[in-house]
Amino acid sequence: MTSPYPRPSKDQQAQLLRSIVERCARAPGDRAPIVVFDLDGTLMDNRPRTAAILQELARELHSEAHGEAERLASAKTEELAYLLGDSLRRLGVEHPDLVHRAESFWRARFFSDSYLHHDIALPGSVEFARACYETGASLVYFTGRDLPLMGLGSFQSLRDLGFPIGVVGTELVCKPDAAIPDEEFKRAEGPKLSRIGRVVAAFDNEPGNCNAFAEMFPQAHSLFVDTQHLPGAPPLDGRVRVVTDFEM
Repeated sequence: MTSPYPRPSKDQQAQLLRSIVERCARAPGDRAPIVVFDLDGTLMDNRPRTAAILQELARELHSEAHGEAERLASAKTEELAYLLGDSLRRLGVEHPDLVHRAESFWRARFFSDSYLHHDIALPGSVEFARACYETGASLVYFTGRDLPLMGLGSFQSLRDLGFPIGVVGTELVCKPDAAIPDEEFKRAEGPKLSRIGRVVAAFDNEPGNCNAFAEMFPQAHSLFVDTQHLPGAPPLDGRVRVVTDFEM
């Protein structure tokens, strides 16, 4: 599917990302530079999590001799959409009862610590985050995941994938309650990032969040990671730059 956003060339993206790493060097007397990262769809691809859940449901259906089991078992990461309902339609699963069952089965697992190990790092994301950290930036993982259900798993996932976490100069910031809309949470909590330093770049896969960062931190780079996002998103603010991943 062709992206509606103006994607840079590989050389342009690499140059932009390298310039951000350079801005992570802390000058004498300056406030600590901060790089802000969302997780789902930004540093990590969470589609393998959904694929694993659908395949688990397929095994359950297979034990019941359900005719749709094979359709769910065929779920492939690269074919999954942002919304589960769209993914189910792509798989040919349309019976209302099974759609409802699949959505309930998925929801109970997708938003939980125990399935986050299925997520994979976006190309170059680990290396880029480490380069920013090693150059001198503090890293803030600013996610729409909630602390009660996904905090521990998020920490473990970041650690296991190789991102700097659990060391001085890193923070994981989660929503206190899953019911809070992501953009509302980030608009409310984002300005508080200035307490710990100077934001030099913020990455997110939701246009609304990127626009919010451009407003909050006009001296920083606000970067939209063009993977998947919620349908009906607003147009990107003209100050927001676009990248496809983190390869330099």
